[in-house]
Amino acid sequence: MIEAVLWDVDDTLFDFTGSERAGLLHHFEAEGLPSDQAALDRWHQITTSEYRRLAAGELTYEQQRRTRVRRFVDRPLSDTEADAWYDRYEALFEAAWSAFPDVAAALDALPHRKGILSNSSTVHQERRLTALGLRHHFEVLLCSDRLGRAKPDPAAFQAACTALNLPPTAVAYVGDKLDIDAVGAHNAGLHAIWLDRAETATPTPTGIHRISTLNELPMALAAHRGS
Repeated sequence: MIEAVLWDVDDTLFDFTGSERAGLLHHFEAEGLPSDQAALDRWHQITTSEYRRLAAGELTYEQQRRTRVRRFVDRPLSDTEADAWYDRYEALFEAAWSAFPDVAAALDALPHRKGILSNSSTVHQERRLTALGLRHHFEVLLCSDRLGRAKPDPAAFQAACTALNLPPTAVAYVGDKLDIDAVGAHNAGLHAIWLDRAETATPTPTGIHRISTLNELPMALAAHRGS
């Protein structure tokens, strides 16, 4: 019996990609930097690289953020300067925040206990979920900055289950990333649900349930309950 559902936030509940794109382009322009697709691609390549180091435990959340900024502007910056640069971006990013249109109804209708497990900052996700009017749905909010572990490390998923006082077999995880969210949750013993909003051609691994919208979530949970 699935008693609780743990959620990823970025690009699962929160339209991170759309909000980020708008915020970044405005920020790059304001900083006198190229504001085009090539600049976005470079930022994302750097972000992916540094998040791998975060997931491996090589960097703290704050360190990886400063490293991303320094690599992108390609010049030395103090911690204060790197933080200020990122804070200017965050202000523009926040102005563009939005949840996906299927989120509110899905959370309202779901009878299960709910929690958050995110590879992000606790302060950031608290602010985002509160600003989007979603925070009250979740009894647990755990992020990698305070856990000291990041998805797909099984310890991160297990810590979230412990916070809910439930075994992994009683918990489902919903996230948009196949490797970090779905495969990670499955390997940790949770019921894994991959939210593939883009309906990619990537094959679905065994043991993972795939949906393209949260409207399909009740059926996915029922399928896991019957498996």
